[in-house]
Amino acid sequence: MSETERIPASDEAWESGQLGEDFAHAKVVKDDIEFEIDDALELQSISIRLQKSLIDDFKAIAELNGLGYQPLMRQVLNRFADCEKKKILRERLSEMKEQKMMETKLADSPERRKKVA
Repeated sequence: MSETERIPASDEAWESGQLGEDFAHAKVVKDDIEFEIDDALELQSISIRLQKSLIDDFKAIAELNGLGYQPLMRQVLNRFADCEKKKILRERLSEMKEQKMMETKLADSPERRKKVA
């Protein structure tokens, strides 16, 4: 369609189908197998803005390791999340142990034994 044949954008043009129904501009949908793989791996598509230099770094590292940069990013994010979860759990466990020790010390204190007796 040439510039002189352009249809002006309007609600009526969209609703009537003049705009948005041209197959030449239709988005290609992934094959069923790709959906099945995404479902099996529990993958969800997201949109994220990253610095170009960071993406270039990931691409270079991924190429050196013989994989794509997006799977590499998934691996890095998984490793980070796993480490952070473990760190949080270790800290929480340490806090719980400390709390239990304090409670035990208070229960065994001379003031507490006098009150119980």
